[in-house]
Amino acid sequence: MMINDDFIRMNSEEKNQLQLERLQSTLNRAYRNVPFHKKRFKEMGIDLSQIENLSDIARLPFMERQNISENYPYNLFAVPLRDIVRIHTAPGTTHSPTVSGYTPQDLSNWQSILARALQASDVTAHDILQITLNPGLANWGRDYKNGAEAIEASVIPHTPMSIEKKLMVLRDYKPSVLITTPSSALQLANYVRKNEINTNAFGLKTLILIGEAIAIDDRRSLEQDLHVNAWTHYGLSEVPGPAIAFECDAHEGLHINEDHFLPEIIDPETGKALPEGRFGELVLTTLTTRAFPLIRFKTGDKARIINVPCPCGRTLCRIEWLGDRTDDLINIDGVKVHKKQIQLSIQSLLDLPSDAAKFLIKKRDEKKYIEVWIPVNDAIFSDEIKELEALIQNAEKNLLENIGIPVAIRLKEKSMI
Repeated sequence: MMINDDFIRMNSEEKNQLQLERLQSTLNRAYRNVPFHKKRFKEMGIDLSQIENLSDIARLPFMERQNISENYPYNLFAVPLRDIVRIHTAPGTTHSPTVSGYTPQDLSNWQSILARALQASDVTAHDILQITLNPGLANWGRDYKNGAEAIEASVIPHTPMSIEKKLMVLRDYKPSVLITTPSSALQLANYVRKNEINTNAFGLKTLILIGEAIAIDDRRSLEQDLHVNAWTHYGLSEVPGPAIAFECDAHEGLHINEDHFLPEIIDPETGKALPEGRFGELVLTTLTTRAFPLIRFKTGDKARIINVPCPCGRTLCRIEWLGDRTDDLINIDGVKVHKKQIQLSIQSLLDLPSDAAKFLIKKRDEKKYIEVWIPVNDAIFSDEIKELEALIQNAEKNLLENIGIPVAIRLKEKSMI
């Protein structure tokens, strides 16, 4: 079943008018229902009736991840809690996670967004999808399942699996589409190559990569090793979800769902808009989200907007996104975590200064993890090796539980850090 989707081919005038109407509605709802937004608009003397053009959005203040953590858990919701039907959490910038909520209408919009992105990747009702993601992206797995079911594709829902189990499913269940992160896909391809597994036994034809950007050489390697066509989707692990932007069959940038998000590219230092075609920080404003409106949210992702017509015929603008950041967030297998949060956890768990640790992104069998180096000192050192090991294991377990990604703690001499 094809989703009726007139917006993707609207001309600029029609598109801008719809975006402006939705922006004005979002701003007024946020002002009425969210004290955080109302307070800031008043402090800046902003009269929302004077937001008459899309360019007027530059007069509004930015939102950052810290603002979400500071308003934990529900203070940024624009609807009563009784209207919320789903609640998501993700690592924040402090001890408090980010919390986002969804109304039934929000979930319906996300289903349409995912259906649109999947159809752009040539997924149809004849396909079988296998979804395999890091536990920290379990919510995204649910979104992709809903989007696939909307176009009547068959779905093997997200379930944590060993690499051997993933291969068994690929071989026996014959999924034609695999949705995963670049790190997990590279790990799978490396295993297939090392063990000389015949991919002709698979029915796989499409690989949808989410959560991280991928280098062009790695992408080509995946396509060659797994005999697939690869597609990239862009989303936010904090809020509100996956496929904010998606590739079409032209593979010349990612189309932003402009009926749901208004994009800007700014200089991360000055906050000023950058000329078209320049790389800067991607800023997003939600246009249809009812429960959790984001107004000029600084994503921390570097990108540039491509406004030239796309060969596919879609009039949605595109972004080029290479995975570079403008902040201190670390992206591990699609899950973003702030260095400050790890520092605070280390400080609490091991009684160390928050700036004592050193962070490294490491790989084991193509799988990324964070290695944390901490100095040996009198507070942490113990003559009992078992006590020391237990202390470290507890810290690693705590970090995994709180940030959703694997962490290995190593004791180092202070001179090495």
